[in-house]
Amino acid sequence: MCQEAKQENLLNPKLSKNKFWFALYTKPRHEFKALEFLRSIEEVEPYLPTIITLKQWSDRKKKVTEPLFKSYIFIHCNEIDRFKALQDPSVVTTVTFEGKPAKIPAWQIENLQRLLAEKREIFVQDIVKVGTKVKITDGPFKDLTGIVCQSDDKGEMLGITIDLLRRSVLVKLPADSIVKEID
Repeated sequence: MCQEAKQENLLNPKLSKNKFWFALYTKPRHEFKALEFLRSIEEVEPYLPTIITLKQWSDRKKKVTEPLFKSYIFIHCNEIDRFKALQDPSVVTTVTFEGKPAKIPAWQIENLQRLLAEKREIFVQDIVKVGTKVKITDGPFKDLTGIVCQSDDKGEMLGITIDLLRRSVLVKLPADSIVKEID
């Protein structure tokens, strides 16, 4: 899109009135920096869902506040202020769906806020779908690529087929030993 069209979109009065929830993708471990910046934008309501976890070091244990979703923060604002939010070096991009900024329904954010207010133990899991092409990052099959063909109920172990010498080898691996391929 040319620069003039972008400016015309920003000046569109319809865009400046409607507020939506958007998810922003941040640099790793920059969620709190992004939150600080987003609070400085007058019309932006940032929301960083956090949980308290007990971290174990070799010499001590400590309760630490961490983002519930690593590298994500939510904002409630209009399109113009969403563009302002993207000016922060901690923010990488807006999460999109089919090439357009994904608008998150308000009820989903409200449910998340209510859930976290209950102070229950919460776990977040990345589920890798069957059929996803992955790269193995650990163990004897390190750096090989394969396709996920099965997953256990908890998403902890994955069955991955690896094509070697025109044969398919099925390997069961811990989910944290793979990286999703972008292809």
